[in-house]
Amino acid sequence: MSFNIGLSGLYAANKSLDVTGNNIANVATTGFKSSRVEFADQYAQSIRGTSGQTNVGSGVTTAAVSQQFTQGSLTTGTANSLDLAINGNGFFMLSNNGEKLYTRAGAFHTDKEGFVVNSSGQNLQGYNVDANGNVVVGALSNLKVDSSNLEPKTTTSITNKANFNSSEAIPAVTTFSPTDTKSYNVKYSTPMYDTQGNAHTLDQYFVKTDTNKWTMYSLVDGRNITAPTTAVNPQTDKVDLTFDSSGALITSGVGAPVVAGAVGLNTDGTFKVDGWKPGVQVGTGTTATWALNGADGAASIKLNMMAATQTASASGLITQDQDGYATGQISAMSVDATGNLFATYTNGKSKVIGQVSLTNFANVQGLAPAGGTNWRETFASGVPVSGVPESGTLGYLTGQALEDSNVDLTGELVNLIKAQSNYQANAKTISTQSTIMQTTIQMT
Repeated sequence: MSFNIGLSGLYAANKSLDVTGNNIANVATTGFKSSRVEFADQYAQSIRGTSGQTNVGSGVTTAAVSQQFTQGSLTTGTANSLDLAINGNGFFMLSNNGEKLYTRAGAFHTDKEGFVVNSSGQNLQGYNVDANGNVVVGALSNLKVDSSNLEPKTTTSITNKANFNSSEAIPAVTTFSPTDTKSYNVKYSTPMYDTQGNAHTLDQYFVKTDTNKWTMYSLVDGRNITAPTTAVNPQTDKVDLTFDSSGALITSGVGAPVVAGAVGLNTDGTFKVDGWKPGVQVGTGTTATWALNGADGAASIKLNMMAATQTASASGLITQDQDGYATGQISAMSVDATGNLFATYTNGKSKVIGQVSLTNFANVQGLAPAGGTNWRETFASGVPVSGVPESGTLGYLTGQALEDSNVDLTGELVNLIKAQSNYQANAKTISTQSTIMQTTIQMT
């Protein structure tokens, strides 16, 4: 029996060496979780199931090799925008030709079809967007990056906040001309886009006409708003503005703006630009002409200037915003803490094109290793619970980062020494038993 006890000790020490060696081998494996070998003593049972107080155990057995799902440190600032690290609970769900696997290794990239995959070609699961660009949460599928161009959007709304210096003098030149800087006090420009994404410029000139009174002249690309093929006549598209004694723009009642031409007045105090005809210049110099460019402008553009002020400070534009843009191509991607996958386009715009999901289990120790730093669901783990990061008990994501192995190299080297000592001690018990056996034989 002593031979078997010593032999079980050798098996146990050898198992400890295997586990420790595997941990050390994966000290640099992304998302790897170290293992710990757990031993239990064993006793032989009599036929009647009784044992005396003088019985000796029959050795040791390996009770379990358990995974240690502690957080690994993060390597941040990686060059890949689809490198993802989980902070806290959860796993990435992968589809391996339909089989569901789970991992903490977040090194992903896109394949030739735009699907987000790992180095083994397994598809990352997440929530894609519908035809309206909204993330469909709840319907897990292979996460895909839509690399198509961002279609242009026609400008329909412009919001400008500006100040007009109340102490400025009325211009010496009384007849306004966009080419004569002495005929106006202030000019600022706003970019705008037609239905084909062509860029245009709305130029607005402001002329002080009296105390608290200004006149605004509007041109697009240096031409009249609604008639780009005719001679310039900025007097047709103008608005008379009046400010009250506190410097606020009067938008209704006595002193409300007086509009003319293409610029009208909405009931909420904002302006509207109707009938804009996008044009393109043909030729240069004195022979230059203008023609319609084949695109359309918005039927009505809302021009919000309600925040304009007149105070004794420098004139000029303070803030500006407009909702149009040109065609854009993907130039970069990023992922936020909640898993939203953002695409940034060459036109400066960005939008959500998907969302990464996370999955957790009631008993992560019950997961079965599947190789490749992956795990499988088992009966002991419980059913997977998926959701968006930062929901429930799920952790959050860090983009352009990877979770390192959680192996404590110093601790593992100590475990090697302990396993070696255990192996030597158990080998010694077998050697001693052999010596005793030889002595007994010699006595006969």
